[in-house]
Amino acid sequence: MSDSKQKLALYGGRPEICEPAEALFHWPIVTPEDEAAVLGVLRAGTMSGTEITRQFETEFADYMELPFALATCNGTAAIQAALWACGIGAGDEIICPSMTYWASALPALMLGATVNFADIDARSLCIDPADIEGRIGARTKALVVVHYAGHPCDMDPIMEIARRRGIMVIEDMSHAHGSLYKGTKCGTFGDIAAMSMMAGKSFPIGEAGMIVTGNRQLYERCVAFGHYERTGVATRWNRQDGLITDPELAPYRGVPLGAAKHRVNQICSAMGRVQLKRYPQRIEEIQQAMNCFWDQLADLPGLKAHRIESGSGSTMGGWYYPQGLYRAEELGGLSCARFCEAMRAEGVSDCAPGGNDPLHLHPVFHNADIFHMGQPTVLAFGQRDVRQGRGTLPVSERIRESVVTVPWFKHYEPEQIRIYVRAFRKVVTNHDQIL
Repeated sequence: MSDSKQKLALYGGRPEICEPAEALFHWPIVTPEDEAAVLGVLRAGTMSGTEITRQFETEFADYMELPFALATCNGTAAIQAALWACGIGAGDEIICPSMTYWASALPALMLGATVNFADIDARSLCIDPADIEGRIGARTKALVVVHYAGHPCDMDPIMEIARRRGIMVIEDMSHAHGSLYKGTKCGTFGDIAAMSMMAGKSFPIGEAGMIVTGNRQLYERCVAFGHYERTGVATRWNRQDGLITDPELAPYRGVPLGAAKHRVNQICSAMGRVQLKRYPQRIEEIQQAMNCFWDQLADLPGLKAHRIESGSGSTMGGWYYPQGLYRAEELGGLSCARFCEAMRAEGVSDCAPGGNDPLHLHPVFHNADIFHMGQPTVLAFGQRDVRQGRGTLPVSERIRESVVTVPWFKHYEPEQIRIYVRAFRKVVTNHDQIL
């Protein structure tokens, strides 16, 4: 029976997907080599050491084609250290897209700064370059850009604005390990980049983060912020590494200036070394699988691919958290929520409206008194009041109406992918049943 004459499962029809193909989505891929690396750390009892971590950092820096990489306990720690390294402190401001995970912005509050949120581009779902410059003020120190769902930000205009206005650029590439912007890896354009490597990411090593930069001063500041055992003080437990050469940091060797312990567990580092060897091939297969999915839906109304146009030299990396761009007006006004409900009835369990909820509306960026100072932390250190209410960032605020999550295929299995394609085609071409 053709798509246009099928009864939707939402109304008692037969679901298109009765037995989900779990192998299509299994992640991370753990091989005997991963297991041997992890067991080696456990048996040696070196979970809290740094030797394997240093090897991983060197290899990851080579992968990124940058001189410096520093592993952290998670991505949030990486972003906080990067913010501090860029000079963010009490009374300062950063600019960040509103539609992102909280860790892209919230660490700024812990440094006494505030966040001036920018809107996103409706097509890329990344920060809109046109909404940046008007937000720069006298205390704006840094711009955090997020390569959302693997899609690279438009870095050319972003870097032009930042350099002309003298502000630092921090790339949050937690979604974009291996993504390219015009042939160059994301994470290498700004002053510093930070990322998560938790188990759900496209580069998954358990629970970890990474900082990369081409600037030695920023690298040393990140070391000084949360890696007390690597600042150059020799003890009976730590060799003298001599990582800190900056004379402003040298007096504080031996303790973390961020009062934080960012050391990563070497179990994760050991797994990271193995995962890195296979990562380019794995994301190539993910690219092939996701493009196979979207190519077969290209003629449908109402649902557009969130991906890079071919031939641009840009890529989606590991396609972490893949999205579809929903256009209700092309489907008779069918709401995104109702569309997703129909998709789930067909067996596409991970179809849901929206990406991350817009942060500029969250009370923590309006009212939270984190330091018990009697006023909101976003104002407590003399910052401008840049708080924004509903209606100020319209693209971010419509995210639950304009975006749907789609399956994240990890393996290129065309016949299995085609079943999911049929499910989407079925709902789109029979949307009048819902209306």
